[in-house]
Amino acid sequence: MNTSTQKRTGEITSHLLGGLCCYLRRCIFSILSVGPVPNHIAFIMDGNRRYAKKRNMAEGDGHKAGFTTLMSIMRYCYELGVKYVTVYAFSIDNFKRKPKEVQSLMEMMREKIEEMLQQESLINEYGVRLHFIGDIQLLTEPVRAAVEKAMRVTAHNNHRVLLICVAYTSRHEIVHAVQECCKEKWIEVQASKETKVTNGAFARTEVGQKVNGFDLLFRDSCKDYLNAAKACSSVPEGVEGAGEKDGVFEHNVGKHSRNYCEAEITSCNELDEMTEERKYKQGEVPFIKLVDIEKHMYMAVAPDPDILIRTSGEARLSNFLLWQTSTCPLYAPTALWPEIGLRHLVWAILNFQRHRFYLEKKKKQF
Repeated sequence: MNTSTQKRTGEITSHLLGGLCCYLRRCIFSILSVGPVPNHIAFIMDGNRRYAKKRNMAEGDGHKAGFTTLMSIMRYCYELGVKYVTVYAFSIDNFKRKPKEVQSLMEMMREKIEEMLQQESLINEYGVRLHFIGDIQLLTEPVRAAVEKAMRVTAHNNHRVLLICVAYTSRHEIVHAVQECCKEKWIEVQASKETKVTNGAFARTEVGQKVNGFDLLFRDSCKDYLNAAKACSSVPEGVEGAGEKDGVFEHNVGKHSRNYCEAEITSCNELDEMTEERKYKQGEVPFIKLVDIEKHMYMAVAPDPDILIRTSGEARLSNFLLWQTSTCPLYAPTALWPEIGLRHLVWAILNFQRHRFYLEKKKKQF
């Protein structure tokens, strides 16, 4: 048997085995589909460098092997019916690594993004929309351009979604969301003031109470009253003369004036506080709600994950999706990321299906 024949035989065998594996995989997914299928699975791709060291490979080769694994896992998820897949690709903390390593990762990221956009890629096969989650401005200019192009080119895809977290940490995401909420509320306050001025409503509101001849008006009038009420503590001239004749009379009038003024000042302060409270209850004064923060999250484009998988046996989140994973089960196989395979994914989904009732109950409590 010559070399060409051996090569052709090997290709045929490989093709047959590939077809058989694909058939068996679809059978497994058909069985899994009988139960609830997760809508969103998130991955912390941990262990690329350890994989390269373990196999005496160059450090960059471990990340390349990790990319190949990512493509396989994405295919498994999309075949099963999982719509959203999120991967933790590059943390903000990773910028603290050696400059040479960071530059190498940036260059490889740009290459892999361009590779994903090729016509025959998995992205086009399944109609995947790409979202890059994080502070994109921290990336280098070539990577940022590739990221923006990828999101623009895949914006019309709506069958599946891939969220790639780059220049991301959960703390940074939460701070960003709060800052955006504050900006939004400040704009609302300014717009509300302009509207009141335009409609001629920027005036003090009467509450219809009069004390000692002073109108008790909202805020400014109340302050005017407080200033005027201080004069109550001084005895009028006529009374002062009477006081010289009768010390008892002077003492009683002064005491009565002070007590009366203190009571009215307290009432005025209470009215001011009640008016402020009423404004909050009526929604006139904007304040930040939970829904406001969530809509400004980077991850607002997708529902919360149903399963979080972290490879290499680590059971910590490493500042990833802290806000979104409060009721999400964590599966941490000991395999490094390039070693993860179909069996790990199937086991994670089986555990999810087994605990689904408990997880749904916990979600309702939040």
